[in-house]
Amino acid sequence: MTHRFGRTGALSLALVALAAAPGRDTRAQEPEATFERTVADLGNDKPHVRLRAVQSLKQSAPPEAAIPLTRSIADPEDDIQVQAIAGELNIFLAEKVIPRKRVGLVVEVRNSISAPSLFDQGPGVFDPRPVPADVLNALRAASHDDNARVSVEALYAFGALSDNAYGPSRRALLSASVTELVAALGSEHAEVRGAAIRVITRVYSWRMGDAAVDQQVGDAVVTALNDREPQIRLVAMDALGGLRYDRGVQALTDTYQHFDRGTTAAAALGALARIGHASSGSLFSTALASRDVPIRVAGIEGLARAGAVEQLGAITGVLANEKNPDVLLAGHFASVLLANGAVDELVAGLAHDKLRSRALRYLVDIAPGRARLLGPHLEGPQAGFRVDLLDVLGLSGDPDALTIARRLQQDADPAAARAARRAVMRLQGSDPPSL
Repeated sequence: MTHRFGRTGALSLALVALAAAPGRDTRAQEPEATFERTVADLGNDKPHVRLRAVQSLKQSAPPEAAIPLTRSIADPEDDIQVQAIAGELNIFLAEKVIPRKRVGLVVEVRNSISAPSLFDQGPGVFDPRPVPADVLNALRAASHDDNARVSVEALYAFGALSDNAYGPSRRALLSASVTELVAALGSEHAEVRGAAIRVITRVYSWRMGDAAVDQQVGDAVVTALNDREPQIRLVAMDALGGLRYDRGVQALTDTYQHFDRGTTAAAALGALARIGHASSGSLFSTALASRDVPIRVAGIEGLARAGAVEQLGAITGVLANEKNPDVLLAGHFASVLLANGAVDELVAGLAHDKLRSRALRYLVDIAPGRARLLGPHLEGPQAGFRVDLLDVLGLSGDPDALTIARRLQQDADPAAARAARRAVMRLQGSDPPSL
């Protein structure tokens, strides 16, 4: 059966290069390109034919093209590789990036597809349906391309789409990605190393149900603390916190004690606070008296995650005359973990741009066993709140969260409905049909 391009699966398209020619009605002069013929052109010996085919599939973004496009991710031509990576991203975007209609002789083109930009926007920009392992494998393999630009695009695309691996597929992904991501972290190109450390943070940051991070990954991140690029060193600290890597505690402690104050010290203690190892208790306690807000925040967080109930009085004392919103939010976080306090102030933090990322992190940490407390906050009119809280519930591993998320799969807001479906897939711990 011959398929033609279209959003519903009946697929048809006009050849991109010819369609762009001004003043020319190609529909009357050129035959339509079938999906099968376009896919076959991906293996053509002429680069311009392969490029045209990749661009056609990228623009139409049919789900059926996800697997065929993987061969183009390994194409010898860099431009074809970049277009293929963009094509894979477009296939899974919730809102496709397509050319606008022609107005007179001018074709209005929407923003290009940038893997780093989509990575930064988070999983919410993608449809939650699972990404086939073949696609993720091809993207990960392209991280070792001779062209640094291709490597960076491939790494960020892999990291962005890895959120769409659930249950057994996620566990397999964590195992299969070790060697290649560690190798990318050793690249001679700083931009590749920077991308690799951020992707490792996204992929391996601990979730309920995850085993401890592979030692090769964790040790490679510890090594990155000595990278010649200061920004990579800072991101490596954040990564160790996200991975909750105990073997990184000593290196982070040494870094904190060496700098004592400033950005680097705060990053090191912040990472220690996310790990929450008991051996760091004295550092956290001392940090409560610091004049630096980030240090005080890390001290409170660290004591909370370490379960230092005996320090609750000291934390309360610090908060007595405190006005800084970051420190106050950390205090509410400690109250929840150490005294089973109310979650309302943490949820309220989502409404403040400067507090949102920290509030989200706190909510993810306190969510297991507290889904019923978070559930009533999903009844509000603001869709952004529902999206954030559904993301939190999806990572909670809490059986009560599954009931809540299922109910919101038909939410009137498309972003909230997608977040609910993603939460259900994560909580079920198994993969539905991929395409």
